[in-house]
Amino acid sequence: MVALPRLVVAAPASGSGKTTVATGLMAALAARGLAVSPHKVGPDYIDPGYHGLATGRPGRNLDPWLTSEALVTPLLLHGARGADIAVVEGVMGLFDGAAKAGPGGSSGGDYASTAHVAALIDAPVVLVVDASAASRSVAALVHGFRSFGDVRFGGVILNRVGSEAHAALCRDAIEETGVPVLGALPRTDDIAKPSRHLGLVPAAERHAEAVETVRRLGDLVARHCDLEALMSLARTAPDLHADPWTPPGDGVARTRVAVAGGAAFTFGYAENEELLAAAGAEVVRFDPLRDERLPDGTRGVVIGGGFPEMYAADLSANEPLRKEIAAFKGPLYAECAGLLYLADELDGKPMCGVLPGVKATMTLKLTLGYRAAVAVSDSVIARAGERFHGHEFHRTATDPAHGGMAAWQWSTEGPAGFVQPGCVASYLHLHWAGSPGSARRFVEAATR
Repeated sequence: MVALPRLVVAAPASGSGKTTVATGLMAALAARGLAVSPHKVGPDYIDPGYHGLATGRPGRNLDPWLTSEALVTPLLLHGARGADIAVVEGVMGLFDGAAKAGPGGSSGGDYASTAHVAALIDAPVVLVVDASAASRSVAALVHGFRSFGDVRFGGVILNRVGSEAHAALCRDAIEETGVPVLGALPRTDDIAKPSRHLGLVPAAERHAEAVETVRRLGDLVARHCDLEALMSLARTAPDLHADPWTPPGDGVARTRVAVAGGAAFTFGYAENEELLAAAGAEVVRFDPLRDERLPDGTRGVVIGGGFPEMYAADLSANEPLRKEIAAFKGPLYAECAGLLYLADELDGKPMCGVLPGVKATMTLKLTLGYRAAVAVSDSVIARAGERFHGHEFHRTATDPAHGGMAAWQWSTEGPAGFVQPGCVASYLHLHWAGSPGSARRFVEAATR
């Protein structure tokens, strides 16, 4: 059994202020000297970056679709080793999940929702309610959410209240339902979180601005929320009957794997690098915007997601690195932004050309969602016929959409991605804790 105080920060819908409250709460508790373990429900890369700034620990994701129901609690405990409290930011509305059940699941609709994850980790839920356009009516909304589903409902934090009188009206009405109000945040137009077409700007892109935003969010929550009551609520979470997740392998470095980073490539799950290291990789970072060479001794290259379309000109201008990657003989694994970087061109600007004839462009269409994928071809991470659970998240397209050897097939949309000797590149994002053999295979290919 493991004792871990914990809270889930949820909301009735997207845009209610979950990220404001969760990130601010993490920062406020960390400022008090607590070791705070930050987590995010769902396949999000950007919010965890802000969580990391707030706590000084890697932001981690809890997603039963990408991993499995059985792994959610072990992954929570892995990230929370040595922490005083875990704060989990939800996704979308409290009960909004995948339309179909994921691995091992038997029901759809709320699979991988905030409510589903809160139940898996047996954590109390704090509901963030946008009160900007209502007063007593918020009590009816809270009553409905408390009555719907099987959630350990712990309290409410009001967001965007217009005045102390407005807050009092809302608070009195909600407390008539027996639900405590644990805070009331005023409208704060002066705290701007930088955003673009896929949500917030990643914290790594505007570090100084992001640090200041997080600090101000922490001050806001500390002033307007009852931190002692929130800590007391977190301590009501029962002990967890699970062992922390541990990446399989001996952790003895036998080969060097370079992982792309910097402002253009900010998307990645912390566990993926931990799995590579456990499988025998010495993981080193390189920045395709700045570094003209791969790190010395690199035997494998991983290029994850991000916003290369925002940096296409600078990526293209780094011709020495593009040429080195084009001539690289070791295994290459690329997701989304990495796919665009390995193409012949991105929005008309030359890229690495590892995928001959492939052109990538920005589009108006947002492609977003979970994918149940089957590997079409053998590659450096998969064997043909193996099944994976991943997600897509992009506003770009490639022409062609796949090569002669495609990487994946899902639904009826046809093959997707590219496989060629030593290289696999596609829009599919994978959390390798759900398929730990992928990291082992990649390291074995790099070692060979």
